[in-house]
Amino acid sequence: MESLPSTSKKMNFVLRVKMAKGDPKKPKGKMSAYAFFVQTCREEHKKKNPEVPVNFAEFSKKCSERWKTMSGKEKSKFDEMAKADKVRYDREMKDYGPAKGGKKKKDPNAPKRPPSGFFLFCSEFRPKIKSANPGISIGDVAKKLGEMWNNLSDSEKQPYINKAAKLKEKYEKDVADYKSKGKFDGAKGAAKVGGGGGGGGGGGGGGGGGGGRG
Repeated sequence: MESLPSTSKKMNFVLRVKMAKGDPKKPKGKMSAYAFFVQTCREEHKKKNPEVPVNFAEFSKKCSERWKTMSGKEKSKFDEMAKADKVRYDREMKDYGPAKGGKKKKDPNAPKRPPSGFFLFCSEFRPKIKSANPGISIGDVAKKLGEMWNNLSDSEKQPYINKAAKLKEKYEKDVADYKSKGKFDGAKGAAKVGGGGGGGGGGGGGGGGGGGRG
């Protein structure tokens, strides 16, 4: 029988799984058979003693001792849970993207995502705001653009939205052509054509500010 890792390492692993931080979209780490066993023990403890807090040092020691005395048949339930979780993890990681290779390099020949109506509006009015307010920060420019956009009537926004819609149609056609050549790697879809609310406007203004610097 292979030697078990130290109790502290086991508990650290369980805590790492439960307290993992980082990308919220990243799949939850796969759990070992022992980790599932400890999780089950904790749930049993909570049901039997809901008011009694868990002493992790003592609890982990008991779990380790109990695990050592369990037969292979008793452990098989947790082995199956670990296998199923590994399948789940592998599947989710495949959908999530490259595990360790980092982000894929963007193809310079891939169609460029079209701007939204708000972004087109920003492109037109950003230079005017900068010339009227020398030294204004990018954040303040974005805020001002968002306020201006939100104060426009629907009819005043329409020309920008219509232009964005035409650019979106062209983008979708370009993407279809690009896909047919077998080069499209699942780039994200086009930006929304509509103007969005004030919050979306401010965000778009920030992105527009970055474009202005380029």
